[in-house]
Amino acid sequence: MRFRHPDGSIVHLAYCTNVHPAEDLEGVIAQLEGCSALVRKHLKVPVLGVGLWLANTLAERLANSPVALGRLARVLDRNGLEVVTLNGFPYAGFHDRVVGKKVYQPDWTEPARLRYMLDLVKVLSELMPADAAYGSISTLPLAWRTPWTRSRDAEARQAFDKLDDQLALIRTRTGRQIRVAVEPEPGCVLEMVDQAANWLIPYAEVGAVGICLDTCHLAVQFEEPAKSFAVLADAKVPIVKSQVSAALHVAEPWDPKARELLAEFAEPKFLHQTREYGGPGVDNLDLIRELSGHASWRVHFHVPVHAAPRPPLTSTTDVLEESLQHLVGGPHPLTHHLESETYTWSVLPKAPKGQEELAEGIADELSWLRDRLVNLGLTPL
Repeated sequence: MRFRHPDGSIVHLAYCTNVHPAEDLEGVIAQLEGCSALVRKHLKVPVLGVGLWLANTLAERLANSPVALGRLARVLDRNGLEVVTLNGFPYAGFHDRVVGKKVYQPDWTEPARLRYMLDLVKVLSELMPADAAYGSISTLPLAWRTPWTRSRDAEARQAFDKLDDQLALIRTRTGRQIRVAVEPEPGCVLEMVDQAANWLIPYAEVGAVGICLDTCHLAVQFEEPAKSFAVLADAKVPIVKSQVSAALHVAEPWDPKARELLAEFAEPKFLHQTREYGGPGVDNLDLIRELSGHASWRVHFHVPVHAAPRPPLTSTTDVLEESLQHLVGGPHPLTHHLESETYTWSVLPKAPKGQEELAEGIADELSWLRDRLVNLGLTPL
């Protein structure tokens, strides 16, 4: 969906297709013509934004086959879908039975990660609408935190320097501006906003490489939005993209009812990093016995933003709404790309039954976000 900001610029809102399992072209086309088309129908909008997730093998194929890429572009156009952003975080296997820490592989010390990103850059430069100010691609925050050394950090820096050069070449050759957004995440090398800002300072002047601010991750780390935005402003690191999502919040983890309901979210597919306010954290829900339980918890589980979990559990929509105020509520947007990224529908305690229910849920999330953007003064187009 598109919105006009009071300053006249266009703000894009999309939903991320990493919620769907397809990794080949036929599967991606089926999900676009199926669920994505249904979401647009529910919302009754002329154009629906989709943040495509393309597995590495499909990204490579599309980057090297004008025929395949043209076919995908025609499917998008025929179904009233547009792409200004890609999710380049998962490389492959995002819907394996167990994903866990595999989602951080290959990391930015490995040549395969840079090759994947450059394939995505080529694909997006062809798919993005001609009138889009820029395209964005989110990526992992270097790697999982261990093992990490100065030499590995230097290798990642070399990869990003090459990426920055390639983004400049693409801009010169095609006139299309593609920007890459590093996404801080709990447990990774760059898990806090200030860590990411500090690492990204060398790229701030050009602005082709910046940050992807995920409001779920921000909340899990108990980072205060106002302070985080101030840190980014001081460092002059651009917010290329924001994933507007919510985490689980457990106000009273000593409450047996809260523990009982939280256990329903302890599934084995994805990693659910958990943090305790003012204290330590653990890398998954099955490790919460290591926490004191004397202060509130937040869990890296992307929950639907429009539907609160069963009490006494809540979600961090307050952090999301405060972040939206900073992102697009000021005189000028801090980013023009917003993406709803609830990829956990299939592992919710009450998962949608079939494509129609999933489409309704995604549409309800986007409708909730649309209402908040309108309240901030943006006008749907």
